[in-house]
Amino acid sequence: MLQYIARRLLMLLPVMIGILLVTFIIVRLIPGDPCYTMLGEKATPEKCNLFKERYGLNDSIPVQFLRYVQNLAQGDLGESIRDRRPIADVVAERLPMTIELTIMAMIFASVVGVLMGVMAALKRNSFADLFTMLVANVGVSMPVFWLGLLLAYVFALVLKGTPFYLPPSSRLSAGLSIVPLADYWGIQNATGMGKFLLDLISNSAILNGLLRGDMQLVLDALRHLILPSFAVGTISLAVIARMTRSSLLEVLGQDYVRTARAKGLTQRVVITKHALRNALIPIVTIIGIQTGQLLSGAVLTETIFSLPGVGSRMVEAILSRDYPVVQGFAVVVALIFVFTNLIVDISYAYLDPRIRLD
Repeated sequence: MLQYIARRLLMLLPVMIGILLVTFIIVRLIPGDPCYTMLGEKATPEKCNLFKERYGLNDSIPVQFLRYVQNLAQGDLGESIRDRRPIADVVAERLPMTIELTIMAMIFASVVGVLMGVMAALKRNSFADLFTMLVANVGVSMPVFWLGLLLAYVFALVLKGTPFYLPPSSRLSAGLSIVPLADYWGIQNATGMGKFLLDLISNSAILNGLLRGDMQLVLDALRHLILPSFAVGTISLAVIARMTRSSLLEVLGQDYVRTARAKGLTQRVVITKHALRNALIPIVTIIGIQTGQLLSGAVLTETIFSLPGVGSRMVEAILSRDYPVVQGFAVVVALIFVFTNLIVDISYAYLDPRIRLD
């Protein structure tokens, strides 16, 4: 197992270099000049020369790429051209929102999707099966922006003043704010990776509230995540439900399932301890892929519900030609995606003892 993990971590190096190179080239192929985008009418040849000299944009692309890789190896993601802030601070500010949204959406999609898939497989070709797959197909084909607007209209306007009212936008209610943990704990001299991790935890409303014992903040943050999690998790739910159904149907036809039933085991034991466990590998794979995709940012959902996440910030960086921010988020998202897949691969050995990763 340890050898397998070590090999995967070593394979991460060429993968990251490839991602960096492709992102670096594509971002610079986007039409437009960051100087004219940032300075607008104030952009003059003299000011643009100074601008490019400051951010090293006068150098050739190979020189810029090598310098970026050297800085990245030292833990420096660079500085935002637009905000003139360290990119590590921008990532620590935006990533927690996306992580919270992803976790909530995937909990909803995984639990409901697996239950729907199991019900459809057990009631094959029945009305329940047809209805479940109809819901799954609608979930896949329904545009996220339309579903998000519909949910906001129903729960924020139609149900306003009722116990079913849910906030349609923003991260927290008015009057609530996130208190930096560095100030709360009296830590003022944190630097480097320690500061980044502290800011990352601090900017997570749920973790921040739990660590400070502020349950009002936690409950309010969870309440604001219900509608966006439902909207963005619907597609993943539909995919998981369909995969669960097909995988479970294949397993239910195996000899060992018939043997278990012949031994007099109850339906619940046959499904949970024999059939479903062996059907979990493709389901877990799909869950891992969907989780990685959501962690890269849900642009439409974050825009509709006014959530300060990775997706909306990436779009802003692309439109403003803020190269370092695009590259910084690409690195972080790629790392998260690779480690998510690594966790999924490791879980195979626990789900199926026949699999030996070493």
